Amino acid sequence: MIEVELARESPWPSATDWAALARRAATAAIARTPHGPLIDTPAHIEISLRLTSDDEVRGLNRDYRGKDAPTNVLSFPMVQPDLIEAISENSDDGEVLLGDIVLAHGVCAREAAEKKLSTEDHAAHLIVHGTLHLLGYDHIDDLQAEEMEEIERQAMADLGLADPYLVREDEG
Repeated sequence: MIEVELARESPWPSATDWAALARRAATAAIARTPHGPLIDTPAHIEISLRLTSDDEVRGLNRDYRGKDAPTNVLSFPMVQPDLIEAISENSDDGEVLLGDIVLAHGVCAREAAEKKLSTEDHAAHLIVHGTLHLLGYDHIDDLQAEEMEEIERQAMADLGLADPYLVREDEG
């Protein structure tokens, strides 16, 4: 069972059910990977999601990645990808913390506006993206990027949302 523990801070609006959106996005991402069986495992698989400000994300990005600027999403995996199944099957308490995902409101909102998307739809994509990082996916080289982007496209389609990498004609 996938659980998302959510911490939402201003300026993220309270009107959206961010926990439900995050659970759907994370589940869609996991389902499109070889880790799909985690969705139905009796173990408690947890992702921590923090919706916060650009300033907080900038500090985390500086401290952990050496980049003194806000970014849209940061992921902090807690489990080596090749150990996820074994840990969920052999965990004493049946709980596995996959890791933390942190989204910066200002960056997310600006990117959504540039793409002519709602902040919620763009946040869903960033949660899919962040979840894949927790599972060991990356985009360091072209081949990895293509694999990760294809999983993201499939997960977004499963959510009924647009291809996040499709360049729209009105964007140039």
